[in-house]
Amino acid sequence: MSPRRSVILTAAMTVYLLYTLVPLAWLVISATKTQPALLSTPGLWFGGGFALFRNIGETLTYDDGIFLRWVGNTVLYVVTGAGGATLLATAAGYGLAKYRFAGRRAVFAVILGAIAIPGTALAVPAFLLFSDLGLTNTPWAIIIPSLIHPFGLYLIWVYATDAVPDELLEAARIDGAGEVRIFLTVGLRLLGPGIATVALFAMVATWNNYFLPLIMLSKPDWYPLTVGLSQWNAQALGANAQPIYHLVITGSLLMIVPLIAAFLLLQRFWQSGLAAGSVKQ
Repeated sequence: MSPRRSVILTAAMTVYLLYTLVPLAWLVISATKTQPALLSTPGLWFGGGFALFRNIGETLTYDDGIFLRWVGNTVLYVVTGAGGATLLATAAGYGLAKYRFAGRRAVFAVILGAIAIPGTALAVPAFLLFSDLGLTNTPWAIIIPSLIHPFGLYLIWVYATDAVPDELLEAARIDGAGEVRIFLTVGLRLLGPGIATVALFAMVATWNNYFLPLIMLSKPDWYPLTVGLSQWNAQALGANAQPIYHLVITGSLLMIVPLIAAFLLLQRFWQSGLAAGSVKQ
């Protein structure tokens, strides 16, 4: 690589790094300000004293602690929705990768088509369906759609093709192991990095899900953090508006902490999971 090209790439990566970190820095700095200080000081400048811990306390106790209820709802949707999506994607992807059956290519085409369809395009039909079933304004309206993760299924399918050798499965069958036992004792162990990758993607998608809960839920008691913080932000509008931007910003900061922790904890699995499925052994 020429020195000139290296300098250009370094400059480009530096700009991209700043583009990524500046919004995070703005969020952290703004969370330390009071409501008046937010309006009177520049975004990337501290002012009005250090009020982070006071803001956190107000965020957790505002409106009878509804923020904590939203945290619990979000965790519920992630554990059941993203967790279930990971399990289903793992089982289906393993089966499609390791078993030959009629219509397998058609299933592959359907999965690719499902990946190409944006989730927002299906939100309104899903609302009409769940409305007919009487499931709107319930956790099921969020959990059931979250169980469908075509991209995660595709990742497991591609990863399992090379990560789980057919010879190893045949050896287990010769030893008398059933298909379920082979999947649980052999397949899951070899699919660990791929499972971690899918779990991370599913968690982020469910944690940041906004449009689906927005149209499915009208009761604040079942809001996730995304919709709840949006409703707080909307309080700044209207004739009798009472802006609580400092609580919205602090809540947003608290909201991303679990995602950062998940990325740090699953980073090594995530990286190996992305690479292993794309390399022919």
